[in-house]
Amino acid sequence: MTLDAAVWTAPEVERPDGSLVAPERELLQGYLDFYRTTLLVKCAGLTAAELAARPSPPSNLSLLGLLRHLTKVERIWFRIHFADDPAEPLYAPELGKDADFERIDPAEAQAAYEGLLAEWKLSDAAAAGRSLDDRFTFSGTESTLRMIYIHLIGEYARHCGHADLVREQLDGTTGA
Repeated sequence: MTLDAAVWTAPEVERPDGSLVAPERELLQGYLDFYRTTLLVKCAGLTAAELAARPSPPSNLSLLGLLRHLTKVERIWFRIHFADDPAEPLYAPELGKDADFERIDPAEAQAAYEGLLAEWKLSDAAAAGRSLDDRFTFSGTESTLRMIYIHLIGEYARHCGHADLVREQLDGTTGA
């Protein structure tokens, strides 16, 4: 059941602790989970309307757009490319690569938030039991699961920086 966008608020979350000396697979998963959760920390306590706000014109960045974008990125890399899952692309790719940022609606904030959480589970399932050296072909070039982890960690880290700036402009909250 979706609540009225005017009253839905992104929940508070706790970031997981991770080891700094774990084996590579655990270390990579730990960093990915840290940055995944950091994005949610940047959204915590905001209403759907605040998540959809674009406080830095002419930029199209919003926290809702970032939630949607990272859902798309997770699906593309873990499921479509790595697992060769016939999952449908998200957010009308025929409308351009920025449809996940451009075509946002506060009424869809809760569904987008929950969709990201669901996509994380599907991404983790696609990688479960697989070697970091397992290969797949992307645009005619061979790559590995390890590259996906490194790429996604970088993607989340970059967008968490964007989220930090957007959040500061919305209500002055910084850090975390």
